[in-house]
Amino acid sequence: METSLDQRSPAMNAPISAPEVELETEEINYWQATARPLTSLIFVLPMLAVYEAGVLWLGPAAIRNGVDVWLRQFLSLMGLGQYFLLPVLTIGILLSWHHLKSYPWQFRPTNLPLMAAESMVLGLLLLCLAHFQASVMQMHVVAANAGPEVDTTTKQVVAYFGAGIYEELLFRLMLIPVLIVFIQGFAFPKLVATFAAMLISSLVFAAAHYNFFVAGGDPIDGYTFLFRLSAGLIFASIFALRGFGIAAGSHAMYDVLVAFS
Repeated sequence: METSLDQRSPAMNAPISAPEVELETEEINYWQATARPLTSLIFVLPMLAVYEAGVLWLGPAAIRNGVDVWLRQFLSLMGLGQYFLLPVLTIGILLSWHHLKSYPWQFRPTNLPLMAAESMVLGLLLLCLAHFQASVMQMHVVAANAGPEVDTTTKQVVAYFGAGIYEELLFRLMLIPVLIVFIQGFAFPKLVATFAAMLISSLVFAAAHYNFFVAGGDPIDGYTFLFRLSAGLIFASIFALRGFGIAAGSHAMYDVLVAFS
């Protein structure tokens, strides 16, 4: 007896639902899944917790990241001086970004160790590039100065986690999209606006380390400025291609590796 198409089981005729398709995509596409804001947030949360808890634990001896200080001062000027507001806003920005992009609210925990390994590899590559550039320019790799205290290593690692998160938050996650929209307002195509935004944000990132831009910064030096500009362009490229989490992770890993190299 023949069976027509209309006589088949409803389960056979039912289309695959959108969530099932999305889940399958998430499972096989590591690169797309780990670039999304939700996964980035979950990945950087331990670093954020270590930095904020470490600063509180170390007290006056803590090395607070400069961008962290600037952002808190800005919030204080607006009457929003609560200590934990900045990390809460960081979390809120990433969650809002994820929502506005209409991404599914799911992630694979097994991606997190892979992201850590990727950040370590990128940090090592950046360190190799830094040593190559330093040898060509006959200069030292830019690193934080270490004092004689026994707990200097702890203070450095805490500070580097803060640098990875808050510098990427300001110079990449916040500044680059604003610059892209601004530049596109002059009728430039998005690709041109993106490259221009990456360059401008990298220039600001490099300048922010010097005393002509901020009190207590380093004396201006052409070699170190060029190095930091190159680093800013690399971090901007990682942010554009791999998302906030990998950019923050590779930034923090590079700083830690420089301190111990």
